[in-house]
Amino acid sequence: MKVTREQVAENRRRILAAAGRLFRERGFDAVSVAEVMRAAGLTHGGFYGYFRSKDDLIAAALAELVVAPPVAPLDPGRYAEQYLTPTHRDDRAGGCPVAALGAESVRQSPQIRAAMTEGLRRQIERLAQGTGDVDPEAARRAAIGQWSALVGALVLARLSDDPALSEEVLGETRAWLGGPSS
Repeated sequence: MKVTREQVAENRRRILAAAGRLFRERGFDAVSVAEVMRAAGLTHGGFYGYFRSKDDLIAAALAELVVAPPVAPLDPGRYAEQYLTPTHRDDRAGGCPVAALGAESVRQSPQIRAAMTEGLRRQIERLAQGTGDVDPEAARRAAIGQWSALVGALVLARLSDDPALSEEVLGETRAWLGGPSS
């Protein structure tokens, strides 16, 4: 049975969506290709019709998660209010791929690191455009600091087994960035 181009594109989209969720939830090494294909509702045997390797899949999933989103300016204060929440903290599978996979990406292939690097560039650009600063260097510096604080706070809030400390990290970082602390 011949598969249409539209079906191939839809299958690839489903594979990337499943991989993105599973990788963010459990990490790259804890997820097998068979699990990704099963989560996408496809057979394991069809994997190599879409990707050359698991590294290829990881890079493509990261490209969808951190590179493909539109490069539209972000208001840093509003973004912090949405990003630094208990809901986002608790949603590893659907949350920020940088906070979930950044540390793991350092030990991955150049292809995977390149996808994360491009995502970093785009996020800095989006935040810099949203600062309203007319000095491009100052806007970029602020964006790098803001993104570092956002990701760092989410990582720290997730790693804490003390709910009060976790909430405090989120709230105080929001306040430090100029948003409400609670």
